Amino acid sequence: MSSNLLARTIRWSAWEGGEAGLEHVEISPVEGGIELSGVAIGRKESRRFALAYRVRVDQTWRTRDARLRTAAGRVLHLESNGQGLWHANGVERPDLQGCLDIDIAASPVTNALPIRRLGLKAGEGIDIRLCYISVPDLEVTPREQRYTALEPGRLYRFESLESGFTAELPVDADGFVLDYPGLFRRLP
Repeated sequence: MSSNLLARTIRWSAWEGGEAGLEHVEISPVEGGIELSGVAIGRKESRRFALAYRVRVDQTWRTRDARLRTAAGRVLHLESNGQGLWHANGVERPDLQGCLDIDIAASPVTNALPIRRLGLKAGEGIDIRLCYISVPDLEVTPREQRYTALEPGRLYRFESLESGFTAELPVDADGFVLDYPGLFRRLP
């Protein structure tokens, strides 16, 4: 993966298109790390949602700050010391101890965080614990996932260790998902 990340914009649509979803994210190097700022609109089951978010990661791609807001007025502010200690809306969350990444359910952009942070070699897989953020309710729970480098810098296997869901994720040179089969397609 490219070591010098340049500012860029990425867009994804829901796999089936239509009103099912669209995401726009701006990725910017900032002092001390990277900022991902985005907007996602979509539908989960019969519920439509709109979500704005800003995520800051440090130079090692550990999540340090995440701010999310839905159009319906739900707000979540997660803060981390980068070592696995978390606060959600100002309240310490011991249940999230040991999590280094976040996973925003409605977004493929957060898959890049562990992919970049782990630097896996061919065939290497690592189990991780992360903060899973459901959308549109913005509930945060710890989850166990596994990432395996099938072709480092090009293709990774994602596995949810709790649900058994698995997907092979092709990525660009910076580790951002190109297509997430069945869920998201990268737009030109």
